[in-house]
Amino acid sequence: FSLCLLFGLSSSSFSHWSKCVLGFFPIVYYSVLLCVGVPVNILTAVALSRLAVRTKKALYVYLLALTGSDILSQLFIIFVGFLLEIPIPGDTVAEFAANHASIWCTVLLTVDRYVALCHPLLHRQISYPAWARRIITVVFLLALLSGVPFFWWSDLWRVADPPTSLDSALIWTHVTIIYFLPCSIFLVLNSLIVIRLRERQRQAPCQEECGGGAARHAPRRQLGKSTAMLLAITSVFAVLWAPRTVVVVYHLYVSSVNRDWRVHLAYDLSNMLAMLNTAVNFFLYCFVSKPFRAAVRDVLLLRGAQLNHRRTLRHQHAPANTSLSSLSSGMNKRSHQDSTNPTPLPPRRAVGIVSP
Repeated sequence: FSLCLLFGLSSSSFSHWSKCVLGFFPIVYYSVLLCVGVPVNILTAVALSRLAVRTKKALYVYLLALTGSDILSQLFIIFVGFLLEIPIPGDTVAEFAANHASIWCTVLLTVDRYVALCHPLLHRQISYPAWARRIITVVFLLALLSGVPFFWWSDLWRVADPPTSLDSALIWTHVTIIYFLPCSIFLVLNSLIVIRLRERQRQAPCQEECGGGAARHAPRRQLGKSTAMLLAITSVFAVLWAPRTVVVVYHLYVSSVNRDWRVHLAYDLSNMLAMLNTAVNFFLYCFVSKPFRAAVRDVLLLRGAQLNHRRTLRHQHAPANTSLSSLSSGMNKRSHQDSTNPTPLPPRRAVGIVSP
């Protein structure tokens, strides 16, 4: 099978197989990536779903949507497009739609972290799971609609003619949606987030001198970890998708992939790097987030649901136990006081015989 094509598989091009510069290496690479990436993403989805239910935070809902879109990208692009190469109608639309959804879920995550750090009052009003699910639904619908024009995406491997005006429009739309516009948003919002964190670090000594600094350490550490996770996700995306964007634009204006083997090779390698982005988030989450590591450990040991149920019951019974203990302690104190300081009995009346 030919695994050189990442996007733009059309039914008319399946009768002509393109020559892959790397030979069978892409087959091995994408097979390993699929066998490792899909189980890892499923494990990530289960762990994030438990964290979302447990904490009721919109952050984990956005991460769960990002993981789901990565799974769709692996199934449509790697499995159907590469390993099977089955001419399914609308497969190109599904590939681009899954790709767009994955990237713009990362944009949603960036916006959520920006609002949480720079506008905390607004974040408390709009950051809850139901609102996050609505936004994610809208993003997935827009991603599906944005993939429809790419039904006419040309096969870069097999088309020897120079790119047409339609090809130029589709290529520029593609690189704008998947790279230039998201990376611009990442750059602006991440810069504002870093500036805000530095301002908080400068204000931290003053707040500790005034008192109450210890109570703010835990929320500050939590915001720092979530911000570090965001910066890691966006930085890895920008690095892994940059080569493919450059090669596609180079193909459009300088030399065609079909005519120059060096551009062909560069396009192969850039596609491999881009698809690697669908399987690395699990390791980033494990490296940054301690709650995620604990959730993964609970899933692997099949004990997460039981522990969560016990914790919930423990928190539910805590007030009752507190009241009972206070009541029993009060009764014990009262009995102790009664034994040490007995209350004097009132004097008895003398009972005499009344003469008639």
